[in-house]
Amino acid sequence: MTAPAVTTPAVDVHDPRTDPPPDGWTEFRNRSLLPVWDYELVRREAWLAKNPPVLAVVRRGARVVGALSVMVCRGWRSPGFAPISGGRFRPRWAEVYLPLLSGYPACVFDEGVGAAERRAAIRQFERALRRYLGAGLLGVVYRAMNPELVPALDGRGRVAREIDPAAVLRNTYATPAEWESSLAPEVRRYLHADVATEAAFGRTDLDPHELAVLLNAHRARQDERAWAGGQRSRVGGLHLDTRSPIAPGYLDALVRRPDVLTRTYRDGAGRLLGFNTMIDHESGCAVHHWAALPSAAGGRKGLHVDCYARCVAHMIAARRPELTAGRAMLPEKAALGFGTRSLFSVAVPRPVLGR
Repeated sequence: MTAPAVTTPAVDVHDPRTDPPPDGWTEFRNRSLLPVWDYELVRREAWLAKNPPVLAVVRRGARVVGALSVMVCRGWRSPGFAPISGGRFRPRWAEVYLPLLSGYPACVFDEGVGAAERRAAIRQFERALRRYLGAGLLGVVYRAMNPELVPALDGRGRVAREIDPAAVLRNTYATPAEWESSLAPEVRRYLHADVATEAAFGRTDLDPHELAVLLNAHRARQDERAWAGGQRSRVGGLHLDTRSPIAPGYLDALVRRPDVLTRTYRDGAGRLLGFNTMIDHESGCAVHHWAALPSAAGGRKGLHVDCYARCVAHMIAARRPELTAGRAMLPEKAALGFGTRSLFSVAVPRPVLGR
């Protein structure tokens, strides 16, 4: 019996800084994607990033059935905020990656898109990106892909490797107390921190510059510790870090969203000690950003434990299936009951793009 023919999807590449939202994008995002894919957030990220993202949209006829968020990387010595257009012969590479939510893949398809159609869509995407970026494109790296995406990405001349996994806590708890009782005594002692805290969805009372300063300093310390300890050495690790500092303008839009819960911790003088953004979605919650002052600068040791406890409590109360927490500090998250979800990176050099 002859196998049914696979429809070749159409793929268009959009620059969110200058292009309007693609037709059908809002409907696709609402049914398939987390808030970081909101076109306004992507637009702000693109304007404020050194390696700005473009958006590739996969269509079956007029319907959007898939998308890829693609960072256009121009080298560590390139000036910031350079335009994507122009310089078609200048060497650069592309990363299919969500730098602001690294535990999730930047390649997403509707559930009805089968394996063969996914594979055809990936090849079509690579041809479209090669045309869009020109002869200077050296290749594409698909970072942090779920295992079910690997068959569509793999092939001759492509290199696939398992990277650091994402932390995942499955919701098997009836109450927050049940989760707390599973923790070791040395972890439980940091629960319910004696620090002033506020949390709400859609916050408009925060200074995004204050948040950005704390968050970027926190990320810099994490990177320094990873380098000093020789950690994150697999493909997709921090030694190939292409992220940009997080801009206040991006955080300002993020914390105002009705599906983002922002929690702040302050001392008696009102100084920001730490903050967290948590994405709330019917598919699960995600500990998005976390940042805190180190103890040496007046911070509170173990404050992250209190934060995670409150995220877990929300997951249980809202009956979400899971809580994810990125790819860093996995031993600390294991102590909080988190397991892991496997992730892979696939490197595709230019000669085999689209093949």
